[in-house]
Amino acid sequence: MKLQKFNRLVEALTALPSVGKKSALRFAYHLTLVDTFGAMRLAHAIEDAAQNIRRCKKCGGVSEHEICEICIDEMRSNGQLCVVESAKDIFTLEEHGLFSGRYFVFDDLEKIEKLKEIIQEVGIKEAIFAFTPSLASDAMILFIEDRLKDLDLNFTKIAQGVPTGVQLENVDMLSLSKALKDRTKI
Repeated sequence: MKLQKFNRLVEALTALPSVGKKSALRFAYHLTLVDTFGAMRLAHAIEDAAQNIRRCKKCGGVSEHEICEICIDEMRSNGQLCVVESAKDIFTLEEHGLFSGRYFVFDDLEKIEKLKEIIQEVGIKEAIFAFTPSLASDAMILFIEDRLKDLDLNFTKIAQGVPTGVQLENVDMLSLSKALKDRTKI
């Protein structure tokens, strides 16, 4: 059966993270034959988000404006900066209200100067690394710490409790809360 438009939809859905062929087929069937109004709502929401969502110029998080709500919130200037690997990690920490400071997405080695600039601009006293525990993450933390050693800064990382190799978005709230609360000095 040559359903080109249907097959293109299935193919587009399988390009999403964690969506396999069976799930894509179920989604495509539902969107095209069961809930076409929902499909149009979804299409418009995707189009609107794709046109209006961008990275915050300061922290690299997700924003609808040039600077995100977290970076402009003066109440979050408490001297703590949580350095994460992905903007998704900010959603995970914010969803549970685990952290009240600022964030910085360190997903590229070239961001070291931007990180240094933010630390000095905001008056950061503690850099908390909330990276997925692994040897590569530990090496990255040591690299960053070495590049920032001339700043008056305490370096900590989230405590174990977050299993090695597990993304923050997949960690239960209790483990994540404990890991952030019991972070260790580097």
